[in-house]
Amino acid sequence: MIALLLALAAGYGVFLVYTAVSLGWTGLGPGPRAYQRPRDGRRLADWLVHAGLDQVRRGELLAVLVALFGVGALLAWALFGGVLPPLGAGLFAASFPLAAARARRARQRAAASEAWPRLIEELRIKTTALGRSVPQALFDVGRGAPEELRPAFEAARREWLISTDFERSLAVLQARMADATADTVCETLLVAHEIGGTEIDRCLTALVDDRIMDQQGRKDAGAHQAGARFARCFVLIVPLGMALVGLSIGEGRAAYQGAAGQVLVLVALGLMAGCWLWAGRIMRLPREQRVFVPLPAPAQGGPGGTR
Repeated sequence: MIALLLALAAGYGVFLVYTAVSLGWTGLGPGPRAYQRPRDGRRLADWLVHAGLDQVRRGELLAVLVALFGVGALLAWALFGGVLPPLGAGLFAASFPLAAARARRARQRAAASEAWPRLIEELRIKTTALGRSVPQALFDVGRGAPEELRPAFEAARREWLISTDFERSLAVLQARMADATADTVCETLLVAHEIGGTEIDRCLTALVDDRIMDQQGRKDAGAHQAGARFARCFVLIVPLGMALVGLSIGEGRAAYQGAAGQVLVLVALGLMAGCWLWAGRIMRLPREQRVFVPLPAPAQGGPGGTR
């Protein structure tokens, strides 16, 4: 058995050496990957875009998180004393800006999505009935877009004025919006601009109908969740209220000073944070997945590449 394993290892080693020398493959995989996985920096940048923090300096964001951590820790120390409760409360308080930014970004995306049917219809009219070029029609429509979408259109227009490369301009628009509808519209317009065709009118009309149906469904789901979202606030209000009441009963704050009290307070804070996040997750409406996301370019070198 050992001899068989050694033979397999030796054979695979010869294969790796041969493919590295003749084909330029690197790594330990049996073949090259079609594309590189996004690096951690790319993933962080995408997360910041979805959270609405892409325009915030990371140093400023870190300073705000540290300040809120200190405020939360001081409040918990005033209530419970010790070390563990302030640490847990500080971490929980530091998560508020991130959660608030994501919620604000979600509201902006919802408000902007309501304008997409109108924008797509204007695009259809300008490119078909008025006979304007696709780039001109797109940037004309962007001037009348909602305030949340205008910076993305303006960045794409600047790229067009500098490079006159419509594909690069659309890539800028897609990156700034990070929206599935924007991806679909951009890809449709890119095809119409590069190879032409008479199907753009039909495609944009179908896309308008699809966006209207999607918005109506999301509005109905949000209306049904109104009561549950209000009840979610009690996940924080009720436990904190009980903790304040406990300060005035018996030994009050001293009851939390023992080792068992400190651990129980930390567990309670963890349960509060877990229930808050869990409730928000199960009530989150599914976001349409982006399909037309540009993949990183494969490594150069003919048939070679990284495994």
